[in-house]
Amino acid sequence: MSARGDQPRTPVLRQEYRPPAWWVDHVELEFDLDATETRVTSRMSVRRNPEVDAEPLTLSGAGLETKRVEIDGEPAKFDERGADETLVVEGVPERAEVTTEVVVHPERNTALEGLYKSGAMLLTQCEAEGFRKITWFPDRPDVMATYRVRLAGDRERFPVLLSNGNCMETGELDDGRHFAVWNDPFPKPSYLFAIVAGELSELADTFTTRSGREVALKFYSEPENIGQLDHAMESLKKSMAWDEERFGLEYDLDVFHVVATHDFNMGAMENKSLNIFNARYVLADRETATDADYEAIESVIAHEYFHNWTGNRVTCRDWFQLTLKEGLTVFRDQEFTADMRSPGVKRIQDVSDLMARQFPEDAGPMAHPVRPERYVEINNFYTATVYEKGAQVVRMYETLLGRDGFRRGMDLYFERHDGQAVTCDDFRRAMADANDADLEQFERWYRQVGTPTVEASTRYDESAGELVLELAQRLPEHPDNRNIGALMIPVKVGFLDTDNRPLPVTLSGESEAGPETRLLVLTDEKAEYRFRDLPADALPSLLRDYSAPVKLDYDWSSRDLARLAGFDSDPFSRWRAMRRLSERVLGDLIEGRDEHDAELLIEAWAAVLDGSGEDPALAAELLSLPSVGELAQDRDPVDIEAIHAARVELLGLLGRRLENALRERFDTLAPTGEWSSEGPDAARRRLRNVALGLLASGGCDDAAEWASKHYDGADNMTDRLAAFRTLVHHELEGAQDALADFEQRFADDQLVMDKWFAVQATRSDERAVDDVRRLMDHAAFRLNNPNKVRSLIGAFAMMNPVAFHRADGAGYKLVGEVLDKLDDINPQVGARLATSFNRWRAYDDKRSAMMKEQLQKLAAKKGLSPDIEEIVTAALKDRSGG
Repeated sequence: MSARGDQPRTPVLRQEYRPPAWWVDHVELEFDLDATETRVTSRMSVRRNPEVDAEPLTLSGAGLETKRVEIDGEPAKFDERGADETLVVEGVPERAEVTTEVVVHPERNTALEGLYKSGAMLLTQCEAEGFRKITWFPDRPDVMATYRVRLAGDRERFPVLLSNGNCMETGELDDGRHFAVWNDPFPKPSYLFAIVAGELSELADTFTTRSGREVALKFYSEPENIGQLDHAMESLKKSMAWDEERFGLEYDLDVFHVVATHDFNMGAMENKSLNIFNARYVLADRETATDADYEAIESVIAHEYFHNWTGNRVTCRDWFQLTLKEGLTVFRDQEFTADMRSPGVKRIQDVSDLMARQFPEDAGPMAHPVRPERYVEINNFYTATVYEKGAQVVRMYETLLGRDGFRRGMDLYFERHDGQAVTCDDFRRAMADANDADLEQFERWYRQVGTPTVEASTRYDESAGELVLELAQRLPEHPDNRNIGALMIPVKVGFLDTDNRPLPVTLSGESEAGPETRLLVLTDEKAEYRFRDLPADALPSLLRDYSAPVKLDYDWSSRDLARLAGFDSDPFSRWRAMRRLSERVLGDLIEGRDEHDAELLIEAWAAVLDGSGEDPALAAELLSLPSVGELAQDRDPVDIEAIHAARVELLGLLGRRLENALRERFDTLAPTGEWSSEGPDAARRRLRNVALGLLASGGCDDAAEWASKHYDGADNMTDRLAAFRTLVHHELEGAQDALADFEQRFADDQLVMDKWFAVQATRSDERAVDDVRRLMDHAAFRLNNPNKVRSLIGAFAMMNPVAFHRADGAGYKLVGEVLDKLDDINPQVGARLATSFNRWRAYDDKRSAMMKEQLQKLAAKKGLSPDIEEIVTAALKDRSGG
C-alpha cells in the first residue's frame, strides 16, 4: 500500500532530476512462493556511477520484512528508514554484490501493487513503483539490469511458474515442490519485472518472424476461460505482423506470454515477454463480449505488444517522460486499429474520447502538460493527458513530417537509443535529425497546460481576388503557460463550393493547382494565408483529420454546418460539424429559447439514414449527441437538470420525426448470415442498435416489443446488451424481466456481470443512487476488485451526472463513503474515482457546498494515502493558487 503520514508530501520536480549514484548491471532473484508469506532473495551486481558525487547505496522498499543484508557475502551495516521507504547500505565498494532477503505477504496486498494474490494465483504489478514492494532496489526507470529469476513453490498450487525472458531450467524439489529458472538477456528497468504462479490453462500457438525465427505464443487463464482466448491470440499475431510491416520491428525473444487476471488496477501491463492483462481485455466470445469488447481487446493486445520496442527496448529516463512510451504507443495502437478496421471512424472515436475524457482533465485542478513538471504520487499521472493527448502530440510529428519522414525518425530513434532510458527531447531530436527539420518550437507542446484554442476567420479580398484565412492561437490561463510563446500547430484545411464539391486549395503565388486538403503550419500568434482561385462563398473545412489537439473557434452558420456534415470529404470534419450543429440546438434548448435549428439537424440526420452507400460505422457516429457530461464541460454554473431535459427533448424529437427511416434501417440491417466480429458486420450491428435506441427515445409505440424481441432473439452480446440497455434506461415494459434474466443467465461470468452493474449504474434517473447502494450488497460485487468498482461506482460517478448530482447530495455522500474505504484498500483505484469531484465549483451553491464537504472529509482523514490526497488537495485549492 502507498506510504502514509500526516506531514505534507514534497512534490517531485522534473527539473531536479539527477542520475543514479549507483548502477545495477545484473540481478539474481529467488522466490520461495507462498500466498501467506513469500521469501525473496536478491543478489545485485552494483557499481558506483563515477559521474555522480559519491554517496551510500540507497535502495527503495515498502512493506518489506528485512531478514538480511550482505555485501559480497558478508553482513552489511545498513539503516532502514521506514518513513522514507529507504534502506541505506554503508561501505559498499566501487563494485560489489549486494544481497538482501525479505519476506512479503501477497494475500494482504489489497492495493494490487508489487506481489499479490488474485484468486488462487500469485502475480505482480510493478509499474510505476511496485517493485519496491517485492524487494529492496533502486526502483527508478533509468536503472536498467538483466535479470535471472528462480521461482519455487508447491507444484499442486502453482503448477505454472512464469517470469520474464526465456525459460532456462525446470525441476522437481522435495515435499511436492518444483522450480523454474528464467533469464531475460535484455536490460530492463524494475517496473518491467513480472512473475506469475498458479493453476492456469494454456492456449499455445506460434508466430514466424520475417527473419524466420519461430516464437512461441502462450495465453494463460483459468481452465474455465480457455475457450475465450482465440480472439486475443489472433490479435497478437496481427499485431506482430503489422509492427514488422509498418515499422520494421521484430520480436526479440523465443516466447511471448499473456496472462489474464480479474484483479488488476490497469488495463494491462507490458512486462518484457510476460504481459499481464485485466481479463476484460483478453477473454471474449460472441455470447459474453460485445463488438466494442472485441475491438478493445485487439487494440490493447496490440498496445502492450508494441511496448516491446516503444517502452521496453527504449524506456523512460524518469517518470516525467511517461508519455515518451505511452503517448507513442497509443499512437501506434490507434494506427493499427485504423488499418484493421475503418480509418475515418477510428479517428472520430479517438477524438471523441479525447474530448470527453481529456478536455475536462485539461480544464480541471489536476491539469498538467503531457510531460508533467511535478507530481506527488506518480500513479495519478497515468492520465488521458499523458496517454491520449500524448498520442495526438506524436501524431503531429507524422502530420508535419509525413508517414515516410515519421518512419525515418523512428528508425533513427531506435538506432540511437536501443537499450537506453531516454527523454521526450531525445525522441524529438531523432525526428528532427532524420528529416533535417527544425522542431525546436515543437518542444513547447511538452510544456503547455490545457487545451489551446485556434481562432479562425475568413474574408475575401476583392482587389486581389483572393480568399484570406486568418488564424490566431492562444493558450489557457495557467502559470506554466506564461512564458511558453506560440506553439507549432499543424492545421489541415479544405473548401467546398456551392454544390458541396471539394475545391483545390492553392496558395497565392503558386502556379500549380493545390491539393483538396492543404497543410498549414501556424507558428506565430497570428498568421494570414491567401488562396487564389477560390470563390468568395467557398465554405471552409478547418482542422481536417483533427490535425492538432486544439479547440477550433470559427463562426459557421447552422446551414454551413449541415452542409459540412453531409458533404465534407473528411469523416472527422463531417462528425465534428454534426456535433457542432447538435450542440447549438441543445444550447438553445438548455437556455429555454424557442428559436433553434432542430429542423436542420433533423434534415442532416435524415440524409445520413437515407444514405444507402453510407458506411454504417460512420453513420452510427454521425447519429449521436454529446453526453450530459460533455455538455456540462463548458458551462459554469452547470444546470444539470436543464442539460438532461434538453437532451431528452431533442432525442425524443429526433426519434419521432425520423421514426419511419429508423424502422427501415432497423429492418434492413437485420443479420442475414453467420455472426462475425469483423468490421462490416460489427458496423451493421452498431447502426441497427443506434436505431433501436432512437426509436425508444422517440416513444415509438412498439419500442418495448421490439427491444424485448431483440433481447430474446440475440445470438451475441452486442445485440443482447443493446436491447437490455434500451429496456432498462427507457424503463420500457419488460425491463424487470430482462434484469432478472440477464442476472440469472450470466451470474457465473464476472465480466458480463460488470456490464449488468454498469447498465443499472448509468440509468439517468435520480433513483440510480439507491440502486447503486443496493447493488453494493450484491453477491457479485467486491469493493476490493477494481473492475467491480469501476463498473458500478465508477460508472455511476463518471457517467451518470443526473444521479451523481442528485439535489439532496445522496450521490456525493455515496461516493465519499466509498472513497474513504478505498483509501484503505486500493488508493490507486480510489484516486481515479476522486476526480469525479474535480468541478465542484461549477455547480449551484448548494451542490458545491455538499461536494466540498466530501472533499474536506477526505482531506481531514488521518493517514490519507498520497494517491487520494494529491487529487483532493488540488481540487480544494483556490483558483487563484492559494
